[in-house]
Amino acid sequence: VGRPEVDSFMARMSAMRCLGMGLSAGGHHADAVSVQEAEFSSLQRLGVPEDDILVSQGNLAIAYERNGRPEDCLRTWQDIYSRRLELFGEENELTLQTANNYAWGL
Repeated sequence: VGRPEVDSFMARMSAMRCLGMGLSAGGHHADAVSVQEAEFSSLQRLGVPEDDILVSQGNLAIAYERNGRPEDCLRTWQDIYSRRLELFGEENELTLQTANNYAWGL
C-alpha cells in the first residue's frame, strides 16, 4: 500500500503530463511548454527516480521543438544524452535513442 501523499503527488504528475500532451496535440504549444516545465521542475525538486526525470525532460524537449524553440530543444536533448551516457553507457538502448533524437535536431 502506497503512502497517500506519494500517491497524490504521482496522480498530479500524471495529470500534468496528460495536460501538457493534450495542449500540444491541440496546437497550444506555448501552454504545453509551461506545463512541461512545471512538471520537470516538480520532479527534480521532489527527488523522483532519475529515469522519470529524464522522460519528463524529453517531453519538454519535444514541447520546445513544437513551440519553435530549436536552441532550447537541442540543449535539452544534449543534457539528456549526457546524463544517460553517464548513467547507462553508450550501448544502452535509451542512450542510443536519445543520441538519435539529439542528432535529428542538429
